[in-house]
Amino acid sequence: MTTAAGHPDTTTGAPVGAPVDLAAPWGGRSRYADLGGPVHWVDFGGPTEARDGVEAAAPPLVLVHGLGGSHLNWVGVAPALARHRRVVALDLVGFGLTPHEGRSSNVRDNAALVARFVREVVGEPAVLMGNSMGGMISLLVADRFPEVVEALVLVDASLPTPGVRPDRQVLLEFAVYATPFVGERYMQRNAARFTDRQRVLRTVAVCFADPSRADAAVVDAGVELAAWRRTLPGAERAFLGAARSLLRILRSGNRYPALITRVRQPTLLLHGELDKLVPVGAARATAESKPAWEREILAGVGHTPQLEVPDAVVARVEPWLASLPG
Repeated sequence: MTTAAGHPDTTTGAPVGAPVDLAAPWGGRSRYADLGGPVHWVDFGGPTEARDGVEAAAPPLVLVHGLGGSHLNWVGVAPALARHRRVVALDLVGFGLTPHEGRSSNVRDNAALVARFVREVVGEPAVLMGNSMGGMISLLVADRFPEVVEALVLVDASLPTPGVRPDRQVLLEFAVYATPFVGERYMQRNAARFTDRQRVLRTVAVCFADPSRADAAVVDAGVELAAWRRTLPGAERAFLGAARSLLRILRSGNRYPALITRVRQPTLLLHGELDKLVPVGAARATAESKPAWEREILAGVGHTPQLEVPDAVVARVEPWLASLPG
């Protein structure tokens, strides 16, 4: 259906030309919710009838992607996790199929969006499973809106890194993002210099310990999404706004560690041993400060285990979710 440029199709809420069927090969159905503007989310389904008491009581699972990510970051694990509970994934403001439209993309505002999504769309408290920036956002939600969070699964979450030396190239790149005008020019140059496929593969190279593990179908879907996002106004501004807000929290002294200390929900911490973006030492230090949390360090894995070794992630997450109180 054709509408004026920049305005959503009023029958679905989808922006014009949005490739809303990207998750269909993995059983995902695209939806839009009006939460102060259009927010795209994907319903991966769940059991239609409870086969036993554990399944009937299983809280829904909400998947929260990281910086530069989207609902596609979860297609490797969502179908398997949906066998025993409802599973949904949303695209944060300015990412995936959720347009920026002048809204704030910083992590605190996206945390408020996630809480509103759980209340108004999911309709009951949920387990939040967040990767990278999505892990930080999940922690912010658990602290600010504890009534909507049953438990947390943190997958290579953005965590405090005192005394832990990040990868040099990653450190330099985020220093560029943090610098006004320089970050904008850098993003514009990369958009002009690289094709959509090259940009997706560059991301895979950073996020995977072994890029050959990348699912070709997920890469192709990511390229299609990147091509559409190239047409959107404000995409670079949304990315930089989120990146800069993430860095402010990481550089906030003791505030972020104190927030983590306050979190009381059951938590499973998963982390790739070879993560270049969030060093594994950050996960180990956080786990030591939270002895009640369960943790698993995944050997030979990078920043996005749910894409690189999805079967291993499901094998660890599923029994932990099943052990949660109803």
